[in-house]
Amino acid sequence: MTTVNPWLALPDGRPDPAHTHRLRAAHEALVTRGRPPAGQQVRAVVWESWRRSLGSGVDPDGSAPPVDLLDDDLLAYRAAHPLAPVLPVIRRLLVEDAEADQMIVAVTDAAGRMLWVEGDRRLRSRAEGVNFVEGARWSEEVAGTNAPGTALALDHAVQIHGSEHYRRPVQNWSCSAAPVHDPVTGLLLGAIDVTGGDHVASPHVLTLVRATVAAVESELRWLHREQLARRPTPPAPRPAAPRLDVLGRERARLRLPSGPVELSLRHSELLLLLAEAAVAGRGRTAEQLAAEYHGGDAAPVTVRAELSRLRRLVGADLVGSRPYRLIAPLETDLDQVRRLLGRGAVGAALERYPGAVLPRSTAPGVVTARERVAALVRQAVLASRRPELLLRYSRLPEAQDDVAVWQTCLEWLPPGAPHRPAVAAHLHRLRRAPRAPLRLH
Repeated sequence: MTTVNPWLALPDGRPDPAHTHRLRAAHEALVTRGRPPAGQQVRAVVWESWRRSLGSGVDPDGSAPPVDLLDDDLLAYRAAHPLAPVLPVIRRLLVEDAEADQMIVAVTDAAGRMLWVEGDRRLRSRAEGVNFVEGARWSEEVAGTNAPGTALALDHAVQIHGSEHYRRPVQNWSCSAAPVHDPVTGLLLGAIDVTGGDHVASPHVLTLVRATVAAVESELRWLHREQLARRPTPPAPRPAAPRLDVLGRERARLRLPSGPVELSLRHSELLLLLAEAAVAGRGRTAEQLAAEYHGGDAAPVTVRAELSRLRRLVGADLVGSRPYRLIAPLETDLDQVRRLLGRGAVGAALERYPGAVLPRSTAPGVVTARERVAALVRQAVLASRRPELLLRYSRLPEAQDDVAVWQTCLEWLPPGAPHRPAVAAHLHRLRRAPRAPLRLH
């Protein structure tokens, strides 16, 4: 019995009109009613990709993928990309014959952005109509099922033929793509894709793409060896800066070069307050820390005693006095989340936000830091209108009773999304729950 390769779209090399009809029926059932396919209508790799596309809020009939990079920004980004030096290999193996073979060759970065789109000029002109152009982002979460986006999502070579695409405007195309890795670090660098008509979904095209990837990775390995041979002996690496973890933790953890230290709640609060003061480039007197520590109820002498114990624990080379301050870099997970939000990287920030800042602490300075970052995360997630981020945020304790979050999540989940019934039910319970009476002072 012959086992069919699940990554191939057309194992026999020929399209089947009856199969195309079944694909379109299964696609319609999914996007309109959330119904799974019957029997073997859809390859498992395609069905799972359709489900991810639906969950990400991709509109099957919506606008073309966004163009993230333009003009000078695109040129500068491409020039600095690790795949730029090996582009001659890709052109020699794929692009030189692409026009005769009626194919487009695209090279993406790890985020699915098209860096180079070359090959048949007439096909490229047609592809511009669906934004299959340099600088456009074809990751699966924004463009739906497509060979380069799905290859990056699964980190595996794959073919997508015609109606296997999630978005209907691109169902006249077929594509074969494979991911490219740094052969030294294993880091995902991007993908190489061949796009065109039905013939692009035949087995030999995927073999050709994978052979090109192997040649590219071999060239990258050789270039790395050449760089090492020319590179002078590097200086000894600096020890990693200490890091303070306070998000979603009842007590902070301080990661030192010598190993992690679990802090008491009091020491967690004091070190976080000093870290927050360092962000503004300031230190704190014992009186100021007493006010931020216990709203003025703690005497400065008590704060000095705690700080003395803290300095013995973490080292006098981290915490200084007169005024009390950090005298060495201290990274916090709170800083990291704020920086990511400041750059607009909402998904990455949410991944690094497991919960509130020291949730058991009642220290006024800690409460202020907790409320500010919680408000920033909530505002960014709501403004993103991305269903996968709204769903992830809704699972946090601070969002469980937030009607606005659950309402926005319901509004932006597409019809038929698997999580939609549960979201609607939770929102209904929140609206029916009795509200706490207002207290009049």
